[in-house]
Amino acid sequence: MNAANNDYHQLEKRLRVHFRQPELLEKALTHRSWLNEHRQKTTTSNERLEFLGDAVLELWSSSRLYALFPQYPEGQLTNIRSALVRTQTLALAAKKLHLGKYLRLSRGEEKTGGRQNPSLLENTFEALIGAIYADQGIEAAFKFLDRQLLAKLKLFGKKGNIKDAKTIFQEIAQERMKITPHYQILASQGPEHQKIFTAGAFLETKLIAKGQGHSKREAEEAAAKKALTIFKKQSRISNKKNA
Repeated sequence: MNAANNDYHQLEKRLRVHFRQPELLEKALTHRSWLNEHRQKTTTSNERLEFLGDAVLELWSSSRLYALFPQYPEGQLTNIRSALVRTQTLALAAKKLHLGKYLRLSRGEEKTGGRQNPSLLENTFEALIGAIYADQGIEAAFKFLDRQLLAKLKLFGKKGNIKDAKTIFQEIAQERMKITPHYQILASQGPEHQKIFTAGAFLETKLIAKGQGHSKREAEEAAAKKALTIFKKQSRISNKKNA
């Protein structure tokens, strides 16, 4: 079992950010599970910084997309932004910065591969954004995001109309049935630091499919993917009957 790397100077060099308040960086790297084993510590977890970073990320991605792609309508910009802020993209950005090495985790989270957990890495990356904003303001946070994500944002933008499963399912359901899908979290299981959420994709009151993930967003996306599979199968059956 590997302990967290506490050499934050090396990390700051990689981030190209020198924190005026080093405790903010430490907090951004502190998972809730670590606090369960260090109750005597006065620090808090990275959850509040994650909340802040999520808002900064949305503002940055929205403003950059608005400036870069004036020809795209609102719906297309939203789809591209959704592709950028999904778990896989942010987890990859966290891995490139080696954030997993610096995470403060419980022994249990460590044993179950928490340093490579995509959802956990996504949350840590957002907490880091929040920490930079809290330490140095919006300009520094935007410069950091330009370095880490602007190339990816431009790539997604050039691809054009990127759609996630929830968007595609919504379009199909509205076209075929004039109904907008909605989602509910049906269950959550596991310890607080390692929850698995189960989401349901509904058309009115009818449950179409269920999906699971380490975050509510992940679970809803998984449910939408399964709902699309069901719709495609139904479409193939219908086409055979009408052939």
